[in-house]
Amino acid sequence: MNRSRMRAALIAVAVLSCTALVPDLAAAGVPATAAPQHPANVRSACPQARSGRFTCFAELRTDVHGGFGVRGPAARAAGHSAAAALPAGYGPADLRSAYKLPATGGAGQTVAIVDTGDDPAAAADLAVYRTTYGLPSCTTANGCFRKVNEQGNSSPLPADQGWGVEISLDLDMVSAACPSCRILLVEADTPTFADLAAAEDTAVTLGANEVSNSYGANEYNGMQAYEASYAHPGTAVVASSGDLGYGIPDFPAVFSSVVAVGGTTLSAAGNARGWTEAAWSGSGSGCSAWIGKPAWQHDPNCPGRMVADIAALADPRTGPAIYDTHDGNGWGVAGGTSVSAPFIAGMIGLAGHPGRFTDASHLYSHASALFDIIGGSNAEFTDCGGDYQCTAVAGYDGPTGNGTPDSVGAF
Repeated sequence: MNRSRMRAALIAVAVLSCTALVPDLAAAGVPATAAPQHPANVRSACPQARSGRFTCFAELRTDVHGGFGVRGPAARAAGHSAAAALPAGYGPADLRSAYKLPATGGAGQTVAIVDTGDDPAAAADLAVYRTTYGLPSCTTANGCFRKVNEQGNSSPLPADQGWGVEISLDLDMVSAACPSCRILLVEADTPTFADLAAAEDTAVTLGANEVSNSYGANEYNGMQAYEASYAHPGTAVVASSGDLGYGIPDFPAVFSSVVAVGGTTLSAAGNARGWTEAAWSGSGSGCSAWIGKPAWQHDPNCPGRMVADIAALADPRTGPAIYDTHDGNGWGVAGGTSVSAPFIAGMIGLAGHPGRFTDASHLYSHASALFDIIGGSNAEFTDCGGDYQCTAVAGYDGPTGNGTPDSVGAF
């Protein structure tokens, strides 16, 4: 047995041992998801989750405090004057350049964001972000933006759960990827597995074509009770792969009906693309001990479902600008796979074919239409011996899946 297969087997044994010790594993939510190890200038944007609850994967730079004047490379290339300086961090023009996004697309598509707790400033903050970058207005009044509780009603909205930065990040990344998409924000009562699963179902019931989930928890034997909420044929369900690097995969990303999105470090470069990417050290990847190998996945060293399927920017050192005034200080620079998941959901909306994403199989049969990411590893804390499960290699690998978007050819 090679090293990677042995690790997958050990993970399964460890979780089985936990099951034997904790009979009410599903109710308790064991094993709990650990907190990411951040650099000194980065913090988690949401409270650390207790057992039985999801954590969000938004990360926020602590050394960027709403300042203007540090502009992205696309803004500089466009020759903007100092008076037109944009916030620190990548803006929509940078992301359109990096991923070769078409200028039009997404009309008639509704991308749902599923989060927890109310962000009373969500609509106002979204308006600032879109106005700053010259994106079309997306408001409740013009029918582009809608906010509901987990039952699908506009009131009463849930109590604050400290996910304001996550909500703003999600809304901003969908806007950057697909300015013409409608946005539906569904706010679950709490971050429990049951409440967020209910909110997921509500998003689909209300007509979402794509649903983005920037949260997760370590997989365990019992998570299958929530699997149906993340499987809706005709609707693309997308989830962050997590920010803990290589190890136990997170759900809902590990479900075979979900498009699992990893993360990269995105940097401007002098090459033909104008950008370079490598696997981000925090990008979640892993071999499932509980979900079987989908027929469309063929990587050699994981007998179960392997995460991730695709990737996009996530490193907070090279992250996008976001705007949040509820839990943040206005403009900031964000990171985590909470960036990449809503961005990919927005790209699926931009392409306009959500029915192709009942699962992630379309990305495997169209991998040649993605940028193949080679270089970088997410094995900072857990070694996989240089295997593809933790190292970005030619072709499929765990941290970046099949690659990152090269326009909408793979969508």
